[in-house]
Amino acid sequence: MMAVSSACKDGKMTTDNGKYVRYTPEQVEALERLYHECPKPSSLRRQQLIRECPILSNIEPKQIKVWFQNRRCREKQRKEASRLQAVNRKLTAMNKLLMEENDRLQKQVSQLVYENSFFRQQTQNANLATTDTSCESVVTSGQHHLTPQHPPRDASPAGLLSIAEETLTEFLSKATGTAVEWVQMPGMKPGPDSIGIIAISHGCTGVAARACGLVGLEPTRVAEILKDRPSWYRDCRAVDVLNVLSTGNGGTIELLYMQLYAPTTLAPARDFWLLRYTSVLENGSLVVCERSLNNTQNGPSMPPVQHFVRAEMLPSGYLIRPCEGGGSIIHIVDHMELEPWSVPEVLRPLYESSTLLAQRTTMAALRQLRQISQEVSQPTVTGWGRRPAALRALSQRLSKGFNEAVNGFTDEGWSMIESDGIDDVTLLVNSSPGKMMSANPSYANGFPSMSNAVLCAKASMLLQNVPPAILLRFLREHRSEWADSGIDAYSAAAVKAGPCSLPGSRAGSFGGQVILPLAHTIEHEEFMEVIKLENFGHYRDDMIMPGDIFLLQLCNGVDENAIGTCAELIFAPIDASFSDDAPLLPSGFRIIPLDSGIDASSPNRTLDLASALEVGPTGSRGSSDYSTHGGTGKSVMTIAFQFAFEVHLQENVAAMARQYVRSVIASVQRVALALSPSRFGPHAGLRPPPGTPEAHTLARWICLSYRCFLGVELLKPFNEGSDSILKSLWHHSDAVMCCSLKALPVFTFANQAGLDMLETTLVALQDITVEKILDENGRKTLYSELPQIMQQGFACLQGGICLSSMGRPVSYERAVAWKVMNDEEIPHCICFMFINWSFV
Repeated sequence: MMAVSSACKDGKMTTDNGKYVRYTPEQVEALERLYHECPKPSSLRRQQLIRECPILSNIEPKQIKVWFQNRRCREKQRKEASRLQAVNRKLTAMNKLLMEENDRLQKQVSQLVYENSFFRQQTQNANLATTDTSCESVVTSGQHHLTPQHPPRDASPAGLLSIAEETLTEFLSKATGTAVEWVQMPGMKPGPDSIGIIAISHGCTGVAARACGLVGLEPTRVAEILKDRPSWYRDCRAVDVLNVLSTGNGGTIELLYMQLYAPTTLAPARDFWLLRYTSVLENGSLVVCERSLNNTQNGPSMPPVQHFVRAEMLPSGYLIRPCEGGGSIIHIVDHMELEPWSVPEVLRPLYESSTLLAQRTTMAALRQLRQISQEVSQPTVTGWGRRPAALRALSQRLSKGFNEAVNGFTDEGWSMIESDGIDDVTLLVNSSPGKMMSANPSYANGFPSMSNAVLCAKASMLLQNVPPAILLRFLREHRSEWADSGIDAYSAAAVKAGPCSLPGSRAGSFGGQVILPLAHTIEHEEFMEVIKLENFGHYRDDMIMPGDIFLLQLCNGVDENAIGTCAELIFAPIDASFSDDAPLLPSGFRIIPLDSGIDASSPNRTLDLASALEVGPTGSRGSSDYSTHGGTGKSVMTIAFQFAFEVHLQENVAAMARQYVRSVIASVQRVALALSPSRFGPHAGLRPPPGTPEAHTLARWICLSYRCFLGVELLKPFNEGSDSILKSLWHHSDAVMCCSLKALPVFTFANQAGLDMLETTLVALQDITVEKILDENGRKTLYSELPQIMQQGFACLQGGICLSSMGRPVSYERAVAWKVMNDEEIPHCICFMFINWSFV
């Protein structure tokens, strides 16, 4: 048999003499079966295939190898062609959206130009008149068309249909017309990989946001998902459909009562009395539009509900158009009047921010659609054997449980405990059976029978000059800075503790905690993880037993570049078995910016708590020496912690909860003060060095040892004095860091550039080992050069790649390592300097 010299296609192969030899259908079938089992078989596996299949006995192993090579090539080409077709369809649809948006903007510009010239002419005419009454009448008459008067309606089907048709017209004028002046949301640029075209209102009543995007779902499925608002809108407590009417044109009218959670303890919750109209347009587009029913329309009414402020939804909804090649083009409009008068003045930006509405409502709807679309197109089992729908349900339960704790509705069984005279922390108790058994009636993996009540301690605080994402990242990565291990152990006792059965590898270790990734959304704006607190004590049978504590944690809003994003860190203790139906008692933090115009911080900003906490006296920190990372905005942080307990211990648990939340507040204030750029003056850039005597001494040792072993100065000429040495070393442009002389070397000091490179803080620096940041080549080089460093005093290392504490690759041009000697000429540590480093 001649060897194959060129590619074969389908059942053909080319031999050395240029003739084609065809595979039989039976041979192709046998090869295809093996390909689906193993696309890249080894030489032994190919020989075994020839022995097991007599029909392949006349084919040489080399020919089979070439067949598999071409089969893999065809598969790769098929997948690439499919991907390019999908990208092309998406680009075509996006181009269509952009053209429509361009047409709408041109109409809006024309209308503004016309109105501007009209008002200018009328103003000039008014100036010529003896009085200005005519001008007033003209201007007023020119504005009447902007607020059309609604004729009275009644509660009959005909009256409701009239309201519904009017709602549809107004909604379409906002979705595709010029009824609202839309401006692009800061930081949201349209593109093939973006979530969509996001815009917020300018100069209209209430707050409004609009999104246009593409999703790979059919219009009916899109409408079904969006109508189920509690499944994707985290602020939505419930939607009750009170009545459904069918219209003659094939549509439906629904009367809805909707409740929204309050985002903070300082404001009441909102509710809405709505009409929802679903219909199909002549062009085949599906429309779902909504609006509030109020007394001016003379429609059906809904009496006020205690503890809720009745808000108004102006015509809003969803326009869903089928897309060529499958999927849908969707326009979303949210327009609300949230009655900001009902909250303290400092919180009114929460209810007057269109950016916040876009982040929490409009974009949330689009993200849910994109997430489900991806799950449908790429069905996978993730998160330790759990399907995406199950993980979404867990995240929804965490968010809902935290919202319930923050709001403490009486109809859920919550009642307030009398204050101890200081109103900074509010305590609620819930002893209703539903609270303890709703998640798991059988108690199989639930709370022990002795825990028959839940106590919630909650508080809110205002923060100044601290970006929410920065603060939340610190709280997530440095739990030991604010959490009490005894409280964690007490909370973990609410679930049965067992031996660890959680699979997965260590993804990151921060101050004694191990973060195990579980799931994340498409854009990584939200992720769920399991936190493992190692070697903590469990309360078990009135004894503290050593063991591990597990927390299910939900985190979102950690992107420092996102504008006006709410940041949340919500967690709940779980049993090691981690069953889907186990009850959850979520606790956590929520930080909402009160000023959406805060400048976004640099993504490489270091969470340098220690350098801020350990500075010297106030007089040593001149405002001209240090700088900030920008931002003078305010934000509100809401804290809520829940504890299961026995009713007869309520007084003791209440005292413990008050003290704990107050200690958490104090820790957060301390961290926020340390992270606030305003501490260091109005200039941008540098942070202060640590001011301890040990830091000054170490800086002097580092510089003297460098000069001794390398024969040159590490720093530019400076004035004598430890303050100048430390300050110059701290602000050195290259990354300088010291590691201990131990069997497992850990970092003990780093300057500002070193902390930026490692993406850590001085507090967490000692949790990082040298082995953790070096790759295999780096470790081999270091170990081979270590004897030279100890004998000669220094070594020059070639450039390479290392990893930050967050797992990001960092390249460096070269590095220098030298031995640091103390005043007694005894080796104290090894110092590294990474020159010209950058994130890859």
